[in-house]
This record gives sequence, C-alpha cells and structure tokens, in this order.
Amino acid sequence: MTWLIYAVIVGLVAGYLSSRILGLPGQDWVKNLLIGLIGSFVGGLIGSLIGLRATNLIGSIILAVIGSCVSLYVYAKFIRK
Repeated sequence: MTWLIYAVIVGLVAGYLSSRILGLPGQDWVKNLLIGLIGSFVGGLIGSLIGLRATNLIGSIILAVIGSCVSLYVYAKFIRK
C-alpha cells in the first residue's frame, strides 16, 4: 500500500514540475498525476538505458520529471499536430 502512496506523490510532483518547466498552462491534479506516472515509467526506462537508478524519493522525482518532459515534448511535437 505504501508503494501506491509513493507513486501518487511522485506522479503529482513530477507532473506539476514538468508542466512548469515546459511552460504549459495550468493543469488539474488528475492530468498532473497521469503525466507524472507516464513520466515515471519513461524516466525509469531512460535511466535504465544509461545506467541510472533512483533509490529514494528525490531520485524518483528527478527521473520522473525527466521522463515527463520527454513524454510531453514527444506528444506536443509528433502526436498533437
């Protein structure tokens, strides 16, 4: 059960930070959570490809923000036209 709370916290923070970094308009907490959870998955993949691993909350948030930024960039550039 604690992993679910951990995932929600990481998702919300990562989604919010990545939307602010990319200068997107304000989004609600559900969109931030979805963006953060997708970013967490993508960030984990990117981290494993280059040999990084998150071992604590801050590391997880950093990888999730990187993954969220990449996901939002790909979505804005290639999918949403």
